[in-house]
Amino acid sequence: MSWIIFSIVILFLLILDLGVFHRTSHKISPREALLTSFFWIAVSLLFNLWIYWDRGPDSAVQFLTGYLIEKSLSIDNIFVFILIFSYFRIPSEYRYKVLFWGIFGAIVLRGIFIALGVVLIERFNWMLYFFGMLLIYSAYKLALEKDKEINPENNLLIILVEKFIKITHQDPQGKFFIRVKGAIHATPLFLALVSVETTDVIFALDSIPAIFGITHDPYIIYTSNICAILGLRALYFALASLMDYFHHLHYGLAAILLMIGIKMLLKDVFHLPILWALGFIALILLLSIIASLLWPKIEVKDKSK
Repeated sequence: MSWIIFSIVILFLLILDLGVFHRTSHKISPREALLTSFFWIAVSLLFNLWIYWDRGPDSAVQFLTGYLIEKSLSIDNIFVFILIFSYFRIPSEYRYKVLFWGIFGAIVLRGIFIALGVVLIERFNWMLYFFGMLLIYSAYKLALEKDKEINPENNLLIILVEKFIKITHQDPQGKFFIRVKGAIHATPLFLALVSVETTDVIFALDSIPAIFGITHDPYIIYTSNICAILGLRALYFALASLMDYFHHLHYGLAAILLMIGIKMLLKDVFHLPILWALGFIALILLLSIIASLLWPKIEVKDKSK
């Protein structure tokens, strides 16, 4: 019953979001983005209170920890979204629509990934060790990365789309497909949507194993995951212009992935209390943000000029 209620509420909020509040395409102002972000965060915290009342404090802390992990990791997506929209030259007023359907697709895909992960762990307990090693490797890559690069022209799905579907670079008019001289053509909005979806699949390979290190309850895993990414659209518009101020955040995210990976590998010899894990995650995020503000990003001057 809880699954049905959660799904109905989320579906209602998504319909309300796109069908009422964003029925017409427009440029999202920072004020609107912040208010919408606070709304989705409030919805998630209220749902956390519901879990506390319905399932008890342990489940509530697990949800909050999972939500914080997924939320912090999803912020890393914003860097890539900025590059995707820049590459495809998507006008500001159409970006919310692309992100909306991108997040909608992510909800479906993550549901499938989580269900698959639960089945694998139930049948093959050693998968937890594999997930732990995967997170440690992901932490290593994240800590060493310098500049995020994206090459949509090398994206296999983009290549397939361009091979089988005609592409137009005319004004998309807020549509994923338009008719040009009687033939259906895909617009850059559709190509951006494909890139956003494939990007989420890649990020899910880090975020979903991470939450399995906190709990094995599929309901907590799914709901915390979905609540975290629901506000990602508004968060993009709220933080897109400020991402340079969080240039040390990836070190904090790497530390979080490393901690969870080690926790999964040592699960049979050491148990890290969930409250300790929650406190560690909150502290690391706070320190990475403070470090970003204390040591601003240094702009490299072009000596060729």
